[in-house]
Amino acid sequence: MLRILLTTLILVSFAACSGEKNSKQVSFKVYGNCGMCKETIEGSLEVKGIYEADWDKDSKMISIRFDSLAHAEADLHHFIASSGYDTDLERAPNEVYEDLHGCCQYERRPM
Repeated sequence: MLRILLTTLILVSFAACSGEKNSKQVSFKVYGNCGMCKETIEGSLEVKGIYEADWDKDSKMISIRFDSLAHAEADLHHFIASSGYDTDLERAPNEVYEDLHGCCQYERRPM
């Protein structure tokens, strides 16, 4: 019985990953300050074809696993910038940045 259960679990795991065969992982800097920033940054990537996103507030680095046929890396920067957060490649629109909560307004670098 245990062998059947383990075999089933392994097959389900392979089936779940099979739709992610074009999976690519990237990491880059995203400027922000706090837990609310983390929620907004990661939430901006809740898009079909993006499998996983994890932003670390201490290092300011985000790690993203996505379908490389559905999105280019530049798309990821755009999704994040559109939510108010600068990346090294794209600056958030001023009006979106200014709408962020006060604790989420980080010191912006000139671009």
